[in-house]
Amino acid sequence: MNLTHVQEGAEHIVKAIVTDDEEMDAFLFSLGCYAGEPITVVRRVKGGCVVSIKDGRYNIDNHLAEAIEVE
Repeated sequence: MNLTHVQEGAEHIVKAIVTDDEEMDAFLFSLGCYAGEPITVVRRVKGGCVVSIKDGRYNIDNHLAEAIEVE
């Protein structure tokens, strides 16, 4: 399941980043989004969502959210 299908407010663990785009993978890694890390969808916004990763909140688009597989 990816981030576009999870419930707001529930904490999930990142299972994998599913992309062939090395830039996207590096960008998500720089945010602290990699396998084993907790992530929470704080709220949904048009075209994406606001996520909480470690101590930060980030607005990501649906394309990025689809690449983040969670448990």
